[in-house]
Amino acid sequence: MEGDDTGPINIGNPGEFTMLELAEAVKELINPEVQIITVENTPDDPRQRKPVITKAKESLGWEPKVKLREGIPLMEADFRQRLGIPGTN
Repeated sequence: MEGDDTGPINIGNPGEFTMLELAEAVKELINPEVQIITVENTPDDPRQRKPVITKAKESLGWEPKVKLREGIPLMEADFRQRLGIPGTN
């Protein structure tokens, strides 16, 4: 690639949510029968998972367009298609 930018460019959604909130959304949208099991964080586990996407906006003109709850079913459908697993409808 050519250009003046160096280093990583974070791509992600800057909206913050906990791993439990993510698990609960996946459970609600994909399989309400799933049991969520929690374990203690490891010492090196980041407390905050919020990408800074300023560089992506400035250098690439990119910003997220799909919200978490919209993206989970899309991701499920994509994984099923790639793995050849029929849908649950």
